[in-house]
Amino acid sequence: VQLQASGGGLVQAGGSLRLSCEASGLTFSSYTMSWFRRAPGKEREFVAGINSGGGYTSYTDSVQGRFTISRDNALNTVYLQMNGLKPEDTAVYYCAADRAGYLTRKLDAYDHWGQGTQVTVSS
Repeated sequence: VQLQASGGGLVQAGGSLRLSCEASGLTFSSYTMSWFRRAPGKEREFVAGINSGGGYTSYTDSVQGRFTISRDNALNTVYLQMNGLKPEDTAVYYCAADRAGYLTRKLDAYDHWGQGTQVTVSS
């Protein structure tokens, strides 16, 4: 199983980025997919998640209304559209896959993790 995250970079505050995570080696359409992040000096935290069919999403409060998670099961890819970026969004962003049938924010529930992509927001 491989999760390949991409799309990170350096952006000014107020800007946008779109992260992508392409999965291989698993039945993608059966997995809940989520994005987590780890800011410098902090623990990894849940950012957004989407259920296997794409009909249910969940966001942490700090990104609600600014970030949008989506998926394309035909392309085995999950996306995170990030608008209105703030310096506090600076972190390494990770995608993760969970074969369970419900969406959870608990890190240890996830079966597979990508390598992470750096997002840096300058003020």
